[in-house]
Amino acid sequence: MIKELCSIGLDVGTSTTQLVVSRLGVENKASAFAVPEMVISHRKVVYESPVHFTPLLGENLVDGAGIRKIVEQEYKAAGITRENVDTGAVIITGETSRKENARAVLDALSEFAGDFVVATAGPDLESLLAAKGAGATEYSRQTGCRLLHMDIGGGTSNLALIENGQVTATGCMNVGGRLIKHENGKISYVSPVLEKLCKLKPGDFFTKEAADSLAVTLTEALEMAAGLTTPSPLLEDLWTEETGSRGADFARLCGGAPLTLSFSGGVADCIEKVHSWDRFGDIGPSLGQAIARSKLCAGSYRLGEHTIRATVIGAGSHSAQLSGSTVFHQNPGLPFKNMPVAALTGQEQALPPDALAETVRRKLGVLDGPGVLALPGLQNAGYAQISALADAITGAFDARPVRVCTRQDMAKALGQAIALRLPPNASILCIDGVALDAGSFLDVGAPVGPALPVVVKTLVLGK
Repeated sequence: MIKELCSIGLDVGTSTTQLVVSRLGVENKASAFAVPEMVISHRKVVYESPVHFTPLLGENLVDGAGIRKIVEQEYKAAGITRENVDTGAVIITGETSRKENARAVLDALSEFAGDFVVATAGPDLESLLAAKGAGATEYSRQTGCRLLHMDIGGGTSNLALIENGQVTATGCMNVGGRLIKHENGKISYVSPVLEKLCKLKPGDFFTKEAADSLAVTLTEALEMAAGLTTPSPLLEDLWTEETGSRGADFARLCGGAPLTLSFSGGVADCIEKVHSWDRFGDIGPSLGQAIARSKLCAGSYRLGEHTIRATVIGAGSHSAQLSGSTVFHQNPGLPFKNMPVAALTGQEQALPPDALAETVRRKLGVLDGPGVLALPGLQNAGYAQISALADAITGAFDARPVRVCTRQDMAKALGQAIALRLPPNASILCIDGVALDAGSFLDVGAPVGPALPVVVKTLVLGK
């Protein structure tokens, strides 16, 4: 039997805002005599909104009321209400994610969009969702090619290196079509990220030659990131701080073996289509044509199945996953969202019970509110190991709801052991099959069969 979930994807980008509605099919792939294996068996986009310009109150303020109005309008057009929504993601991307009221907008949209729609941001997740939404991961899986996907939007370019269908590295650059805006021949906006590259400022006259020259410089940085040319300081100047890595390190990963290039984002629409340089009031057309003439397109390349909609389709169709089927929950209080994660390493998990309990207590103590304990788990764990781990965990959580997530398939046994050590009305949730890192957040929805739908996200609002 297949159950369907309604999933929402909302992308609030530097230039545009879009919403999609998807249907996710959940099916038990195991035989009748085996432990259930719940998987998302198919994904289908059933509604795509028009592309809206992202409403801004100024260069530093996202118009939260304007975003809310767009969502209300598109819910009505799609024929859904917040009660119909099972899962999904709100993604604030590019320069918009750095606006000073981004967190307030995230929270407001998350509450409006439904109990399980989540608010997420961060270049790693954006890169992953864009690569999936554009079909780049599936193309690599089917062909076996080594592929670099570039999602080039209004303010940033999200990069994903893909091998055999798996994203092995991600990166983000301050390269996009709306780093400069112009109207009636004069500049109306210059992004601060261009400070080292040009002396242009609002009010200056702007020409096709100036747009083309800047586009060539930005394209050269993309070539460096792809390992096609030798990196210079330009690459690091445009590499975003939020990635926590260096552009040169990413370039080294890309270099060497043959590489297929893949593109999505608004600028991707300007690679094979020639538009007037000033059609959109930005440098998008010039940047698209500079990419078309560059080394990025000199060899094997492809345009994504979805260009401007890649990230929002990825958010709506690929953000959710399912936990393992051998879970344990007792008065879990589902659904819950934005639960901060405290993660243990394999070495920490192997500490003696007293030291382990103190480590868990310390890590949970620095979280903002109740949290989830993530640990690698134990493969083929015995009774003594499960008991020792349960002792440490129950001692560390004190009177707080117990929320535990393990990578290894052991949640049911561990959850039962924890329950034996706590009062019958204690709130316990123990799931497995999900990888969590410190600094991430977890949303868990109501059960789908024996499994639980989960969304793992990272809130990186930056400066």
